[in-house]
Amino acid sequence: MLEGELVRLEPLERGHAAGLAAAAEEERGSYGFTWVPRAGEIEGYIDAQFARAEAGILAPYVQVERSSGRVAGATAFWEPRLWPGRDALCAVEVGFTWLAASAQGTGLNTEAKYLLFRHAFEEFGVARVDLKTDARNARSRAAIESVGATFEGVLRNWSRSWAPGEDGRLRDSAIFSITDTEWPHVRTLLEKKLGSRSKRSTS
Repeated sequence: MLEGELVRLEPLERGHAAGLAAAAEEERGSYGFTWVPRAGEIEGYIDAQFARAEAGILAPYVQVERSSGRVAGATAFWEPRLWPGRDALCAVEVGFTWLAASAQGTGLNTEAKYLLFRHAFEEFGVARVDLKTDARNARSRAAIESVGATFEGVLRNWSRSWAPGEDGRLRDSAIFSITDTEWPHVRTLLEKKLGSRSKRSTS
């Protein structure tokens, strides 16, 4: 479990199903390029996440808003990569992230990313954290850049499209990263952003 002032990241469990269903059924207009399960698909969604976790390619979390205790969305560590010839983690992606409409723009995403990045660099000891999104998703790209990640380019026909109605198609992926040498600066940036938001909310 990773815990901040605004959000608590809890390892995904079956008991989170009802909270995820409620979060997913809020206004869905921001999910144009992201597949977010409907309430009736939550059990299958959890099954799929558990299967990925069992395969060793995913560590799924739910985002819990601390002030209310409600489930606000999901996120994950994804596609870990080892150093060549070593049994040690070299890089990991932060992905499978979505938030209920009411949690967007509240600072939860920023703090969740901060908690995940800090854990990756300071506990896992990675050299790099990856982030990627559909190249068409301007909202997601702006959010990734706002947490200090560097845009590296667009890889064409790179991965599965998660956009509704595009099953079986590939998408162009916008690739971002933070490296271990950049992490101290990014950490300071995020701590300042979170501190400023905390001061505003208590004034």
